[in-house]
Amino acid sequence: MYNIPMAVYFFYGDEDFLINSALDNMRSKLNPDFISMSYRVLDNPEYPELINALRTPPMMFGDSLYIINAEKYFSSQKNYFEDSELNDIEDALKNNPEALNIVFVVKLPRDEGKKIDSRRKLYKILSKFNSEEFQAFKTYKTDEIANWLRKRAKSKDLILKDDAVNLLIEFLGNDLRQFDVELEKLKLIAYPEKTVTKKMVEEIAVSNQDLFNITDLIMKNQKDKALLEFKKLTDKKHPLEILSAIQTMLRKWIIIKIKSTTMSPFEISKITGQHEFVVKQTIQKLKNTKLSDLVNLKQNLFEAECKIKSAEALDINAEVEIALIR
Repeated sequence: MYNIPMAVYFFYGDEDFLINSALDNMRSKLNPDFISMSYRVLDNPEYPELINALRTPPMMFGDSLYIINAEKYFSSQKNYFEDSELNDIEDALKNNPEALNIVFVVKLPRDEGKKIDSRRKLYKILSKFNSEEFQAFKTYKTDEIANWLRKRAKSKDLILKDDAVNLLIEFLGNDLRQFDVELEKLKLIAYPEKTVTKKMVEEIAVSNQDLFNITDLIMKNQKDKALLEFKKLTDKKHPLEILSAIQTMLRKWIIIKIKSTTMSPFEISKITGQHEFVVKQTIQKLKNTKLSDLVNLKQNLFEAECKIKSAEALDINAEVEIALIR
């Protein structure tokens, strides 16, 4: 083990919200007057650019922070760098000045059960420094999610009642980014008080059952009823939020539909991050649903989202409605 410089980090895992939060925290400590010179993000740089960045002395304006997005280094079929290049990288990291903070980041896809390849030489080098894995909470580990949720609320000067915690988890599962969004809304609703109640959560939350109702009605070709359900939800949520939530659910449904012919519910639960009981229920609900219909619906929703985000959609609600019934 090296005499580790505290300025070298290796963050990886499938919970990108926690990774981004850690990076944001590090960035917040830089001198804001010199942020344009002291902060850099490099996306999978080739060896010449990478080694140049690692050997660049820090500015004279306080600490510098370099983020190295390194997903491609681990997704290629063989080692991305030559042995001689890896030796140079290792040497540069061992001799990195403390004022230059370097963070290698590998974000893994959620709900796919993928792990980083620890056999890679680069992994073995990086893991000798300040290495931390950020894993998404398993949806059935509700106690762990609840503890994180309470701590996050406390950081926003909020207190969550137990039934409010339980309802948030029931609605959102293990989606930390959405938890954070909802906590910001709840802070406004609770003001000037600090305590969040179950009733407050009910005012803003969209449940998985609401989303299932919309999609289930579409699958049954009851599109008029599906649109009514969607319009009800728009009283609580922005159409883009509903769109994103439905797409997330559809992605899991598609995985379950494909894998259910060859894998057990328990095996599927490991891939989707859902409880085995939830997987069993979903398999039954999707029994008469065609995989092609799920895929087509997801594609339609994705195209609608792209149009909305690129400002091509004249009417956001109408764009989503058309995608739902097309």
